[in-house]
Amino acid sequence: MSKFKNINTALIHGGISTDARTGAVNVPIYQTSTYQQDGLGKMRGYEYTRTGNPTREALEALIAELEEGYAGFAFASGMAAITAVLSLLHSGDRVLISSNVYGGTFRVLDKIFQHFQIYYTIANTADLNAFEQEITPDVKAVIIESPANPLMTVTDIQAISAISHQHDLLVIVDNTFMTPYLQKPLTLGADIVVHSATKYLGGHSDVVAGLAVVSTKELAEKIAFIQNSTGGVLPPFDSFLLIRGIKTLGVRMDRHVQNAEKTAAFLKAHKAVKQVYYPGLKESQGYSVNQKQARNGGVMISFELYENYDIQKFFESLKLIMLAESLGGVESLICHPSTMTHASIPADIRKQVGITDGLIRLSVGIEEIEDIIADLQQAIAESEVM
Repeated sequence: MSKFKNINTALIHGGISTDARTGAVNVPIYQTSTYQQDGLGKMRGYEYTRTGNPTREALEALIAELEEGYAGFAFASGMAAITAVLSLLHSGDRVLISSNVYGGTFRVLDKIFQHFQIYYTIANTADLNAFEQEITPDVKAVIIESPANPLMTVTDIQAISAISHQHDLLVIVDNTFMTPYLQKPLTLGADIVVHSATKYLGGHSDVVAGLAVVSTKELAEKIAFIQNSTGGVLPPFDSFLLIRGIKTLGVRMDRHVQNAEKTAAFLKAHKAVKQVYYPGLKESQGYSVNQKQARNGGVMISFELYENYDIQKFFESLKLIMLAESLGGVESLICHPSTMTHASIPADIRKQVGITDGLIRLSVGIEEIEDIIADLQQAIAESEVM
């Protein structure tokens, strides 16, 4: 539980926000690999930066407070965080994953963890009955994204957590899209929250990082052991950058969401747009569930154009919005999931879960909204096939 009533204050003053020794209002970058000891077995709290570092410790305390968890852990990437969490599983275990999930999560399960006889099943977590039917004796965990990447499918985190706990499953929620500013899965019953902190938490497309927050002391001890043993930790300088990014999360997300809502409305009304996927639209799948568990519909939008629009020409015609992997920076970024973020998912599975070759994913930035919409408008016009 945060010591501050308002998350905007906690973003700035949460965790370890100052340097006790000097009074510095920012936690210093402790750019060191090791620490002098005062004698055999006499340490000053730190021995080796892989095991612990004051800058990283400040970040970990901050994200734990923001997510209202027991403890936080910082990793060198979002995938390093996911990998550490999946390392809780044992040979013979199975994990259920949302039917549209980040391609990197799918890839590490499909290409790496299956080597260790840790298996996965794709489940429709948006359908509670269908989800429960997928629970077999070997299922030990579920990974949820809500909204899910890239179709923005909404899952009832509280309901899935309740069902999962009846079967002694570990509930892992990827909260990258929403951040603790918009959604707090641990308060809804999840056991572990993970983030690609590269995205909105960092916010400036200048750092690659991952975070995990756990709900109990037992899980904290296990993840701490895995983090130290496997060593995929976040360096001190990157930890400093991430703390700095988090301080402005609230003001950035407010502007992001404001722009996303207007962009979604523009796309929905455009004659060239066949489908818009955005949880903030009242007619969208899961709108009521999302309203219950999140502050709003978030920032990410996916959409499809009608067949008489050339998608390649559309991407080539954009002038402000950048075609690039990733999301969550202050700049607007756009991508083609089937050949970029979700290319590692086999075509037949992409088709099965609805990730079509015409799907476009947009991370709406904080530029002037008129400029964002104008760029989309002219690119759509340029892409029309006469």
